[in-house]
Formats: sequence, C-alpha cells, structure tokens
Amino acid sequence: MLKGGNPVKIRRVPDVVIRRLPLYLRVLDEIDTDLSPIISSQELGERSGVTSGQIRKDLSFFGVFGKQGVGYSTVTLRAELRRILSLHQEIYVGLVGVGNLGQAFIRYGVSQSKKALPNEGLRMVAAFDRDERKIGQQVAGVPIYSVQHLPGIIEKLRISIIILTVPATAAQAMFDRCVESGVKAFLNFAPVKLAIPEGIRVHHADVTLELESLAYYS
Repeated sequence: MLKGGNPVKIRRVPDVVIRRLPLYLRVLDEIDTDLSPIISSQELGERSGVTSGQIRKDLSFFGVFGKQGVGYSTVTLRAELRRILSLHQEIYVGLVGVGNLGQAFIRYGVSQSKKALPNEGLRMVAAFDRDERKIGQQVAGVPIYSVQHLPGIIEKLRISIIILTVPATAAQAMFDRCVESGVKAFLNFAPVKLAIPEGIRVHHADVTLELESLAYYS
C-alpha cells in the first residue's frame, strides 16, 4: 500500500477486521460505479451496518484508499479489497460430504462463481464422499470423487479451501486428511470441536447452535 508515494507498513490485522472486509466488498459489488464513482465511509457504513469510524479504522490497517472529505473511489476500493482477500485470482474450493447440506452448498457455490469476473474469485471444483453411489456423479457440474482419492485431487486441482459437511463422527478424520494434503483453510459445518494444528484456519458454522440460540427469542 502507498501513502504519499511511500510504502505503508501493514500491522497485524485482527480476525474481526478480516471478517468485515467481505461485507464492504459485497456493498461495493452492488453499486453501479458509473452512477456512484465515489462512496463515502458514511454511505458505506449505512449500507453495511457498520459505523463510518469503524470502516475508516478497518481500512487503515491496509493503507490509505480515499481522501478526507471526499470519499473512496468505488472502483479502486473494490479492486483493493479483492486483492487483500486474494479474490483477484481464482481460489479453488473443495467440499467433503455430499449429503443434502453439501449438495446445497455446491449449488450455491457454483451460482456465486458465475457472478464473478473471469479468472477471479472462489471456484467450487471438487466434492468428496464415501458413498459409492455418488462417486462419479456431478452436482451442478462439480464432480464427486471418492475420499480415497482426496490427497491426489487436492494437489491436482490446487484446492486451498475445504468445506466440511460430514457427520460429527467423521469430521476429525476428514479434517486431518485434508490438512495432511496441504489445505490450510476450512469452513466446518460438523457439530464438533476439531483438534486444529498451528497454522491452520477453521471457521465453524454450527447451524444447530444458531437455531437453539434463536429459540430464546421465539
């Protein structure tokens, strides 16, 4: 990043900041840049549900993108956020566990990738399962492989993110196998606490816990 022509040293970025960046990017993706070439932190905040001050603080971790009193170039800020999140290139995603939830995620992932620019963004490229009846089939054009072939397919297709939609009893074993195959980023839907090695990132999405907490408000 540049500030006045000089490099800006990037500080350690809190996870909560990284998690908000896709929210800002989603807002920018929805904006017609021809009609709105500039966006203020206030408008971005109103659209994303985050305060303008928090937005400015979040973006300051990565350098200076806008001008005080003017705002941000929507095109430039969108491009910078995509670069920060590595979405300016193709990121290959695999899924383990092709049950109902897994199939729904594959279809969603494929539909989202069709909205991305060529050679950019998340690409669902493979799914894995133990069920012999599913192996060799496709879901929304994504091939289903045997988990026995998982290491080779991960390497061949350069998969760097895995979505786990397997039963709790199988989650740790499948997770370990993916880690051994070189994957370092996971989205886990299995309702179980995983033993996670250092250097591996796992985001948990426990649907049951979310629903049970919502029961309080029902």
